[in-house]
Amino acid sequence: MIIGIPKEIKPNETRVALTPSGAREFIAQNHEVLVEDQAGEKSHFSNQAYQEVGAKIVSKEELFEKAKLIYKVKEILPTEYDLLREGQILFTYIHSNAHSQETDVLLKHKVIGISYEDITDEAGNFPLLRPMSKIAGRGGFIAACQFSQSKYGSGLLLAKLPGIKAPHITILGVGSAGMGAGELAAAWGNKVTMIARNIKHLEQASSQLPANVEFLYSEDATIESCIEDTDVLINCVMWPKDRTDHLVTREMLKNMKPNAMIVDVSTDEHGAIETCHSTTHDDPIYYEEGILHYCVDNIPAAYAKTASYLLSKETLPYALTLAEKGYKQALIDDPNFRKGLCFYKGTLTLKETAIKQKRPFKTPEEVLGIQK
Repeated sequence: MIIGIPKEIKPNETRVALTPSGAREFIAQNHEVLVEDQAGEKSHFSNQAYQEVGAKIVSKEELFEKAKLIYKVKEILPTEYDLLREGQILFTYIHSNAHSQETDVLLKHKVIGISYEDITDEAGNFPLLRPMSKIAGRGGFIAACQFSQSKYGSGLLLAKLPGIKAPHITILGVGSAGMGAGELAAAWGNKVTMIARNIKHLEQASSQLPANVEFLYSEDATIESCIEDTDVLINCVMWPKDRTDHLVTREMLKNMKPNAMIVDVSTDEHGAIETCHSTTHDDPIYYEEGILHYCVDNIPAAYAKTASYLLSKETLPYALTLAEKGYKQALIDDPNFRKGLCFYKGTLTLKETAIKQKRPFKTPEEVLGIQK
């Protein structure tokens, strides 16, 4: 199979889907790898590094024309729409529910669209979100440290110092992102409160973090009480895409400390925090109700080399399976992988996108001819 690695063109997106060592894995199994000129440059992987393992450097146009598998990081953008071909496999973070125009295009071009973010493992977790969540949680706390500087916000150093009350960091969620944020916040001596709804997950988290972290069950009264005292609220909750309510409402912000900060690692559209909307690395912050908001939707891109290594490592086994078996057999054989199938030859196969965008859909099993 011919695998194409495009250069990411979304603003501030610095990651690349496949490292040179990953490209070597494909080539060792007699597949061809096409890499767009300078696709890895912002992640500090040179054209030469790819060429040394046997990949070919090509233009974007040649890549889309020849590659059967388009293997990338972010969603397809308008300048790439007309480059797609019928039957081409797109393997990336698609986020179709948030991009109705992209949905139109992927249906029109009859591609096979498989989204990283919807693939699960045996435990029902999301293995291709986990590596980026780990970086995003840590990066979210680092961003809080930066934007607490007097130039931007409260002027509060987010660390425990003798003679001064420790800052209070409240974290919503104890998944990979929440734990990443909690580890750094606790290591710096802050008072850390972690809030989640799953008692088992809270118990697991409590065994891994130090004594300056408290773990609370998520209830409205608990959240309201915590945010009144908190200096930084970090949201790491993946909000269901069909929900219209919020964990933290605009009204609640009126009870927060002046110059407090919200860091939204998830930045889901209409997500857990009512006042949050996606921002960019170029323009990362804004104020609502007197509260500083940092809502960059691709925090891992700030750490492109680390993020690209982790992303390539985790997605590579799936991509190799697509190349070795072909998409149909790969999806038939693995029901967890199959959950990532969003588009199939002009048919929408992701229920949540169908509900949100009011479109017809079929299940992956129906389009693949799998008998229940």
